[in-house]
Amino acid sequence: MAKELGFVLITPHSLRKSRTGGIIGRFSRIEGLEFVAARMFGPSEELVEVYVQRLKNNPDINEDKRALLADYMTRALAPDVETGRPHRVMMLLFEGEDAIAKIYAAAGSFDDSKESADTVRGTYGDYVRDAAGDIIYFEPSVLVAPSVASAKETLSLWLQHAEDDGGLVQNAASLPEGEIQKTLVIIKPDNFRFPSSRPGNIIDLFSRSGLRIIGSQVHRMSMAEAKEFYGPVQAILREKLRGHSTKRACRVLEKEFGFSMPEEVQQALSDSLGPVYGDHQFFGIMQFMTGRWLPDVPDAELEDDGKVRCLVLIYAGVNAVDKIRTILGPTDPSKAQPGSVRKEYGSDIMVNAAHASDSPESAEREMGIVKPERNALQKWFNLYYGD
Repeated sequence: MAKELGFVLITPHSLRKSRTGGIIGRFSRIEGLEFVAARMFGPSEELVEVYVQRLKNNPDINEDKRALLADYMTRALAPDVETGRPHRVMMLLFEGEDAIAKIYAAAGSFDDSKESADTVRGTYGDYVRDAAGDIIYFEPSVLVAPSVASAKETLSLWLQHAEDDGGLVQNAASLPEGEIQKTLVIIKPDNFRFPSSRPGNIIDLFSRSGLRIIGSQVHRMSMAEAKEFYGPVQAILREKLRGHSTKRACRVLEKEFGFSMPEEVQQALSDSLGPVYGDHQFFGIMQFMTGRWLPDVPDAELEDDGKVRCLVLIYAGVNAVDKIRTILGPTDPSKAQPGSVRKEYGSDIMVNAAHASDSPESAEREMGIVKPERNALQKWFNLYYGD
């Protein structure tokens, strides 16, 4: 069975109700699928109009469902009538064998919400009829494609608007008016080792902040990006680990030779071994975030995508940095409070589930490195649907 590329569009209502994590968790745990790309959109009126027209003529969708969906999209996806501000829609891409059918089955039918919670729509969607059988409320939670042809057509359309309507949706209708603060979160590679709900569960914890996600990207950090991102840490590790490495070395030497190490030997160890040990720890961080060992990477490959992936999210709102850092918890998971991200999902100081900017200035610097506004959808479309 051939590999396919499928999509999920998380609706504005689901994003406003902070159901994002639960939805991502449902799809990212599907066996045989890999979560490969994400992008936030603020759909323009033009995009919505064309999307609706194509849907009305889509033979893969039952005629009665076409009218229902067309009405919903016109109301829910188009910019706010009064303010002109866009609503947020998050696109997720998954690849794998029989991806379209797996995604479609996980989403469920529109009326799954009546009795079943086994599907995304059964849990997060609504399909309410009155006593006469007329639909009085409809919320599909997610929009997916019923066939490969539909997936190709929809992705092609949204990619035509990916630059103008996508990236960082900083003027979304769901954001408070006035100046807002942005902060960066990276859900680290340890959460993507196998299909699981962990990435979504972590997002669910961050949703307690009341902030809005305005940008998203599945990212494979290059070694060049990792060096720039974590560069300031190298000097800190070199200095901080001097004493630790010297004490460990002295214990080994004293056991081997049977006498205490003189002060001049300790100083020599501190000056020579300390920086080397610090660099080794720094290379370990690089390897964790990129899947590669820095000394083994040729200069010509420094800009290449890393071998592991993470999920970059940009949160926005009042006091965003402090709110996210509080929910994240301290660097060492053993010192974190129960209910924090790192206490729940971290293992040690390095494998600690997620990163979050520690100041507005750090957020700007880090966003400048990983570029969450960058369009990573096109390469995946070209891989599967390019002519």
